[in-house]
Amino acid sequence: MPDTKLRQDFVHAMSRAAATVSVVTTDGPAGRAGLTVSAMTSVSADGETPTMLVCINKGASAAEPILRNGCFAVNVLEAGQQEVADIFASRIDAPGGDKFAAAPWDVLATGAPVLRALAGFDCEVQSADLVGTHHVIIGAVRAVRVDEEGTPLIYGMRSYLRAEKA
Repeated sequence: MPDTKLRQDFVHAMSRAAATVSVVTTDGPAGRAGLTVSAMTSVSADGETPTMLVCINKGASAAEPILRNGCFAVNVLEAGQQEVADIFASRIDAPGGDKFAAAPWDVLATGAPVLRALAGFDCEVQSADLVGTHHVIIGAVRAVRVDEEGTPLIYGMRSYLRAEKA
């Protein structure tokens, strides 16, 4: 039986670990899907190609499409894109019921939708392992887009925070 006190303590402590907010998207034969995440990071810039890691709850509606399409984009949100984060987190309704109508999108190398955001990493799935309740997915970066203006949207202490440039 899981230790509920340990889980509560863990979740509370993790709320202190501020992270950038990203929307992970996919498109392909399994359909277009996306969700808001804070569990993403680079794995390595070296090797044959740079790699990224995302953690997606196995129950999320975007999990199967990402795995079946074999591609995803990590879209790092700019501070002014909190509404996009809320739409892809299903906290607020999407315009016309379509999450992708909330912002402008492009396609780079894999076919995954890349948001016009602070940064976008277009990835091909290299591996996926189910660890507990989450798929840990590593992607090979096939294309990158960067906006030189703006600051990242940050989530910590159970709310959105804004980074300030030094």
